Amino acid sequence: MKSLKPISSLLSGIVKKIKSLPVYLAGQKPFKNLASRIEKKRVLPLLLRGWFTSKMAVHGILSKRLRSALTVLGVAIGVASVVSLMGIGEGARKAVVEQFESLGSDVVIVKAHNPTVEFDPAETAELVDRVQGLEMATPIVQTEATITWRRSKGKADIIGTNGQFPEIRDHEIQAGHFFTSLHVAQRSPVAVLGYELARGLLGGRSPVGQSMSIGGQSYRIIGVLAPKGAGKAENIDSKIIIPYTSAQKIAEKRTVEEIWAKASSGTDADLAIVQLGRIFKRKLGLDQSAPTPSMTDGEQQAAPEARAGAVGTIGGGKMIMERVETSQPNRPVLPDGGEDLITITSLNQMVEEADNANRIMTLLLGGIAAVSLLVGGLGIMNIMLVAVTERTEEIGVRRALGAKREDLLMQFLMEALYLSLIGSVTGVAAGIWGVSIFRGYGFETVVSFQAIKIATGVAVVSGLLFGVYPAISASSVPPVEALRRQ
Repeated sequence: MKSLKPISSLLSGIVKKIKSLPVYLAGQKPFKNLASRIEKKRVLPLLLRGWFTSKMAVHGILSKRLRSALTVLGVAIGVASVVSLMGIGEGARKAVVEQFESLGSDVVIVKAHNPTVEFDPAETAELVDRVQGLEMATPIVQTEATITWRRSKGKADIIGTNGQFPEIRDHEIQAGHFFTSLHVAQRSPVAVLGYELARGLLGGRSPVGQSMSIGGQSYRIIGVLAPKGAGKAENIDSKIIIPYTSAQKIAEKRTVEEIWAKASSGTDADLAIVQLGRIFKRKLGLDQSAPTPSMTDGEQQAAPEARAGAVGTIGGGKMIMERVETSQPNRPVLPDGGEDLITITSLNQMVEEADNANRIMTLLLGGIAAVSLLVGGLGIMNIMLVAVTERTEEIGVRRALGAKREDLLMQFLMEALYLSLIGSVTGVAAGIWGVSIFRGYGFETVVSFQAIKIATGVAVVSGLLFGVYPAISASSVPPVEALRRQ
């Protein structure tokens, strides 16, 4: 084993020298000169030709400034249209999605559209027990009442709920606290104010602990909701939240028209819609398989026809209970017109549907605006074709002096590229300016960087594509023919 060590060290030394041989040769003077000659012979002439060609392209654009400016304007209008319209569409999509998301996530809304089928508040606890995946629920009473604050008087929207409303709506408390189930059971005159309404009472100071009159009764303000933003969460910032038992007294009714429930997840919310649909179909007599009271022979023959008009449909995250026409006993007599009785919707599904609809609208706006990019590309082709015709003398002289077809092809392609790039930069600036103008008028807009990338890419590519034919035409002119046309 010891005798093999000198051999292995010798071999490793030879391998190291072989590896370092290219570096050694490159450092020697003859090889240095050879490398520099190759570099000068190949690279430098290529750089000089490219530099000269680019200067000729700039000269060709500046020689006809008005025509070039009009071509740039056509490209700029197309890019600006895409950027501004897609920015407006994306802003609208964002506003709609934020509007739905401000209502809370994984929320299921059960709403009655007819007074004869409104809900008993006690049903909310039963639904949480019967429907798997529902964590909590609250009755909702929406009404309007006259409020009096010191010497000021006016109307305000009132929402009656139970103590689980902040968790269901994912709404934090800015100051104070929310009312409890004990307040609800005792019909306590307590109120939680929306942020904007509370801020306007004492000029920005917290009104917690103060009293105000709602519907002729004094209510103590115990909390203020965190701000959601203008128009968000059904304009909750300007509303008053009180126990639903107190709201029923103001509205003079014993039932509620809505039930808001919170599911554990989006999947549970979708499953809850199906289960809730079955529950209310049985309640309204829409489920033909549900047991019915004993009937006479004549009633049994009439029952199928009576139930034939009852329809329950589900689709897109929404269950609809339609009008029921029945002659069975103990059934509510409903008005004609075919209106929906109960709708069961998931806010998650509504957010998704609104998002998809607005994305399609944004793409349609972008597609319409992209037509102007095509017009800009045609403008580039037109000016380049005219330039080829007018600059035949220049082409002939350059070919006679040794310019190759590749040089002329590159020159005209670079002219098309310059026009496209200048138009794109100008169009992006104009598009961002247009978006800011719409924002100043109250529209929800965003600067879509995706739209900028798409518009710029399409403008440059279309400019190059439409510039290929004129460039090929210019490079294909024979020198003798070009000089003869002078």
